[in-house]
Amino acid sequence: MTREFQGFDRASTGIEGLDYVLGGGFPRDRMYLIEGAPGAGKTTMAMQFLLAGARNGEAGVYATLSETEHELRDVASSHKWSLDGITICDLQTAEESLKADSQYTLFHPSEVELSETTRTVLEAVERVRPKRVVFDSLSEMRLLARDSLRYRRQILALKHYFTGRQCTVILLDYGGGGGNGAGNSGDFQLQSLTHGVIGLDQLAPGYGGQRRRLRVQKMRGIKFREGYHDYLIATGGLQIFPRLVAAHHDGGGAVLDVTSGVAELDAMLGGGIESGTSTMIMGPSGVGKSTLTAQYIASAARRGERSVVYSFDESPATWTARAERLGMGMVAHLEAGLVTLRQVDPAELTPGELAEDVRRRVEDGVRVVVIDSLNGYRNAMPEENFLILHLHEMLSYLSQRGVLSLLVMAQYGLVGQDVAAPVDLSYLADTVILLRYFEAFGQVRQAISMVKKRSGPHEHSVRELRIGKTGLRVGRELREFHGVLAGQLGYTGEAQPLLDDEAHE
Repeated sequence: MTREFQGFDRASTGIEGLDYVLGGGFPRDRMYLIEGAPGAGKTTMAMQFLLAGARNGEAGVYATLSETEHELRDVASSHKWSLDGITICDLQTAEESLKADSQYTLFHPSEVELSETTRTVLEAVERVRPKRVVFDSLSEMRLLARDSLRYRRQILALKHYFTGRQCTVILLDYGGGGGNGAGNSGDFQLQSLTHGVIGLDQLAPGYGGQRRRLRVQKMRGIKFREGYHDYLIATGGLQIFPRLVAAHHDGGGAVLDVTSGVAELDAMLGGGIESGTSTMIMGPSGVGKSTLTAQYIASAARRGERSVVYSFDESPATWTARAERLGMGMVAHLEAGLVTLRQVDPAELTPGELAEDVRRRVEDGVRVVVIDSLNGYRNAMPEENFLILHLHEMLSYLSQRGVLSLLVMAQYGLVGQDVAAPVDLSYLADTVILLRYFEAFGQVRQAISMVKKRSGPHEHSVRELRIGKTGLRVGRELREFHGVLAGQLGYTGEAQPLLDDEAHE
């Protein structure tokens, strides 16, 4: 834990990602509010909090006004949890006794006789002496209180009661979640009474599954990771993916030249691509972008370096079969664990989940990361501005860690002036490789050129690119090309300098 997060005894939330966001968990012996819409995961988060305490020998009490004990145990069973060590106070059995006017207001125990519901909770607290308590949910108490003044007194009474009892309390409530703060009248007063507030958001895109995100709106006395953090609800509880911030991670890894194993290609790049830099490979569909990245992957595997490929556009089987046909030995590299392929569904995977997966793999020793393609990555973003921010932060993190990033960008169109990228992200990359089709002597051929390299010199010429059974080949420097940047690549030379068809049977 960094020095900026030290200074408080913490109660783990039971969720690794949330503990990271909070710098170790909730400061103990305080009251916290978790709010969000139905289905956002409030109950699941509260259970994980209590279970984390039970694993450490800390007694817990779950006081429920909105769900029965049977329903709570069903939720726990769906996550394969046991609620042993947690006392459940099912307050719905006392609902009738709360209907009398004299029973609607909760005062401090020393001032007035407690209602049956309140007495049930406090008797359980006195008997169990828990370290952790959950109230689910405050919306029921709000309805019973009838007005905001009595409701505020109820919360104050609870806060005063638990003060000094060395108990960490979580209040669950319906609200606007992390998107717009409080969603109900008087909720801002409730937020002011609690030590911290966490909002849970649910977003429903036009296509695909629910997108969920979390934001710590307030946490007194400690520094926390601000902004939105993606999360999902899976078997086993909430999985939170903290927003990737490059500045929060230390650098590592020496800067080395990464070669492709193709001498002519390495010569075009001035000897190779430096580790810790990002390379964008652009071109129309089918021109050889993925094959070029596979060449670098295979070369890294032969050096014993690990790589990961995030494929948005094709299945791992198709990607592997193509590389195998070209003699790259990709199946052997996959079996040896030197190459990992992950197919990504942009309609289901959140940007935060992808960034967290990249971070974990890099910390596990991965040296090359491929995103194939940025077009699919863009579809996972709610809007273009987020794409640029996410990508910039991820590339900065990978650069600090000395990891080579290979980014594939498919351009619209095949030939002519209509060939263009859907969004211009080339300025984010340290190196840009441009692939193009051209026609010569009755054949459609491919060409490769280096448009940009920040880290050193490179060729400014255009060479022919051929892909065949013997793998990827790059021809000699040809000066008879024109129109490469205009999208209308033309060849005016003779046939003799072009590569033959030996590898194209």
